[in-house]
Amino acid sequence: MAGIYIHIPFCKKKCIYCDFYSVGGKTDTVDAYVQSLCHEAAMRSGNLQGEAIKTIYIGGGTPSLLSATQLSRLVGQLGGIFDLRQVGEFTIEVNPDDVTDDAVEAFMQLGINRVSMGVQSFVDAELQFLRRRHDAARAIRAYESIIRCGISNVSIDLIYGIPGQTMQSWQKSLEVAMSLQPRHISCYNLSYEEGTPLYRLLDKGLVTAVDDESCIAMYELMTTVFSNHGYEHYEISNFALRGFYSRHNSGYWDKTPYLGLGASAHSYVNGVRYYNPSDIKVYISQVGDGNIVAIAEDETESERYDEEIMLRLRTSRGLDAEVLRTMYGEPYYSHFMSAVRQFVDSGLVEQAGSVFCLSGRGVMLSDMVFRELMYV
Repeated sequence: MAGIYIHIPFCKKKCIYCDFYSVGGKTDTVDAYVQSLCHEAAMRSGNLQGEAIKTIYIGGGTPSLLSATQLSRLVGQLGGIFDLRQVGEFTIEVNPDDVTDDAVEAFMQLGINRVSMGVQSFVDAELQFLRRRHDAARAIRAYESIIRCGISNVSIDLIYGIPGQTMQSWQKSLEVAMSLQPRHISCYNLSYEEGTPLYRLLDKGLVTAVDDESCIAMYELMTTVFSNHGYEHYEISNFALRGFYSRHNSGYWDKTPYLGLGASAHSYVNGVRYYNPSDIKVYISQVGDGNIVAIAEDETESERYDEEIMLRLRTSRGLDAEVLRTMYGEPYYSHFMSAVRQFVDSGLVEQAGSVFCLSGRGVMLSDMVFRELMYV
């Protein structure tokens, strides 16, 4: 099985925290970009070597900025290049203020059956700080529109650790989310990525980051609330009602092959990772000239081991050390078993036979755990 990821790097305006490749306010090249996506798909159609395509994910950026005509052209041409008859999960990311009944109905006509909506907060002051285009009421109306029009598999994103956020305001966001009962929720601790406006505000002392203890308390409240409402914590940042894990994203953590199309998109095919240039103009120009823009990453054995550690421990299934020994040999296995012992003893990692999983508190400190377990 395999997946296809399509990157739409356009936004009406960029949020202050976002470090994904996208451009704000420049949508005059969307038509040319969509055509380039189709050309790249045709040129790389053999990369998946006949693997059945089970998932498609259109991410960004803001894919919901595409018109119904542009989206129809993209999906229609993909259907002429790939056999999409076995696709079981077809996701599109949307911003709440782009959602209309007509847009959702257009999604359904194209076979899209899952929507991931960037809500981030149900508190207006926090949304304003993040420079989001919607308010809480608009997000709720958008969610209700998606459900009413017939797409029941909806995921929402939330952020905690926002400057000025309190336990009370975070609880409000959680309560509103639970009242909607989405099938899937992704929650992220706000990060200050270098190069973003948020990072510059922090660097100039114009904002104060929420302290670690408060973020941990917010995380613990979140996991308790979600667990009490029947959500399974299946990956560090992801929660779902039973049967509604994101199949596409789970493929990333399971190292399922996928083809990434578009500027800045990544791929994983035949055990090799590829990345496309993070420049719309370069992407359109190169693809237009008939060039395959994907560049192979030259990973060492140690880098592949480190990636295996990080990917497997992200999920609730954890990492089987015996499988690790089979894949990478005795030196890597011995390193892992020696390094992981301190975290088992401290309760950050739980062990069941040869399988190791992050504990609840271990998830919050996962970056530190991963660093200590890495081989390089």
